[in-house]
Amino acid sequence: MKGLGKLIWRIVKLTLILFIGITVFWVIIYRFINPPVTWLMLTRGFEQRAAGKPWKIDKQWRDFDDIADPMKRAAVAAEDQLFLDHFGFDFKAMERAIDKNSHSHKLIGGSTISQQTAKNVFLWPGRSYIRKGFEAYFTLLIEAFWSKRRIMEVYLNEIEMGDGIYGVEAAAQAYYHKDAFDLNRQQAAAIASIFPDPLKWSPTDPTDYVRHRQYLIMKNMRRLGPMDF
Repeated sequence: MKGLGKLIWRIVKLTLILFIGITVFWVIIYRFINPPVTWLMLTRGFEQRAAGKPWKIDKQWRDFDDIADPMKRAAVAAEDQLFLDHFGFDFKAMERAIDKNSHSHKLIGGSTISQQTAKNVFLWPGRSYIRKGFEAYFTLLIEAFWSKRRIMEVYLNEIEMGDGIYGVEAAAQAYYHKDAFDLNRQQAAAIASIFPDPLKWSPTDPTDYVRHRQYLIMKNMRRLGPMDF
């Protein structure tokens, strides 16, 4: 029994070392190489095929400097106004989300842009405590090995922005028939307004709620100070 216990402990240690080594290497590689595809994209693709629709992954990478500044500002204003100041987590936002969700059937999130990037790039869709644990782990890794500039660049290129639409360039083309570099404040705020539910909402055919979100995002954009990525 003693020998079996040592063997199990060695296996656990080896597994842990391999996991840390592989994930750290994965994160460092994506600091320099753009992620080609995500689990969410593949999952949505199979869902489309199951529904009798054609496979669609509309995604065109744009470097950080080729994305309009209003789009970066809109993302921060909409999702994470302390993005440049925290180390991956906004605990006050988490507390507000937990408190509101305990009194409402309509759940809201408290995830930062860094957490969303970790989830979108490295993990599978869904909600579970296990996945949230991995999300926290990968959030710490990208904050340690990537710059805020890189996190924002990957975020705006990988986030779901419509049915089969991923990233700001594909969204700009689909909704406004222009490049991501040419988005103005109103258009950027409209795109950011649908981030919480891009399969249900549209920036060009907004509901009253989405239109109000756009208004609030534009208001927050004006309040934000200089953004030095």
